[in-house]
Amino acid sequence: MNMKHSSGSNMIAQIAIVVHDIEKTLASYAAFFGMEQPEWFWTGAPEQSKTNYKGTNTNARAKIAFFHLDQLQLELIEPDHHPSSWRNHLDEKGEGPHHIAFVMKDIHGQQADMEAKGMPVEQTGVFHGGRYAVMDTVQDLKILIELLEYDQKDRP
Repeated sequence: MNMKHSSGSNMIAQIAIVVHDIEKTLASYAAFFGMEQPEWFWTGAPEQSKTNYKGTNTNARAKIAFFHLDQLQLELIEPDHHPSSWRNHLDEKGEGPHHIAFVMKDIHGQQADMEAKGMPVEQTGVFHGGRYAVMDTVQDLKILIELLEYDQKDRP
C-alpha cells in the first residue's frame, strides 16, 4: 500500500471523533483550544450523500462540525440512528476517535489497492465538493482510515 496525500506526502488531513452530544463537545473543545465555537450542520440528505454502509445504501446522517487547526482538521460527528460506520462505532466502542483522514487525488485507485490488501471499504459517500471512503483498517492499523478526494475546484 502506498498512501499518498494529494501533494505527495503522507500528511494526515483530519482526525474525527464520534460523540453523543455535539453541542456539549463543541463547547469543550472551543474552550480547550481558546477558539470560537464552530457551528455544527447536518450531512447531506440521503439522495445527496448517497451513503453506503457495508454494501447497503443507508439514510444515515450526522451532525458534524470542524475545527481548523493549522495543518489539521478536527471533525466531530454525532450520528443519527440509521446504520453507519459512525453509529456502529458509537454503539460498540463509545465516544472517541473514529478515523484518520488523508486527502488524495485517486480515491478509487487507493480504495481498490487497500481492498486487495484485505482492508475492505466500510462506508462511502459524497459531500458538496468531493467524496469519501472509510476503510476498515482496524486489524492492521488499529483505527479506521478515511480517504478524501475533493473536486479540483474545491480542493483545500
